[in-house]
Amino acid sequence: MSAGCPLCDADGGLVVARTQRFRVVRVLDEPAHPAFYRLIWNAHVAEFSDLSDTDRHACMDAVTEIERVLRSLLAPTKVNLASLGNVVPHLHWHVVARFEGDSHFPAPIWAAARREAVPVLARPLEAVDAAIAAALNL
Repeated sequence: MSAGCPLCDADGGLVVARTQRFRVVRVLDEPAHPAFYRLIWNAHVAEFSDLSDTDRHACMDAVTEIERVLRSLLAPTKVNLASLGNVVPHLHWHVVARFEGDSHFPAPIWAAARREAVPVLARPLEAVDAAIAAALNL
């Protein structure tokens, strides 16, 4: 844990799964992208390469399971994966279901919006949350 780190000091969103190694949250402050999830490593490390082999595999296996759930339940046009950490140097992965008609598509979600649009999802997000937790065997 690192004092002053926003991902050490708070959960970073609505927690849908928590393990000893990481937590998965649904990001609530991106209303144009409702199916935006983040896997946050619990220990304060800045880079993916800071993890042991076992932890790297566990991290990517979890990111893969989140992606599979999003694809299965929401049938997005694309799933974006990103690990930036330029603003918050605490290891976290963004897993974002993207839809052809969303406000930014096909540009990244951090680009300027191209239109006003929020995708209509095939399933309620609470069902997606539960499926993610189940996929991670929680």
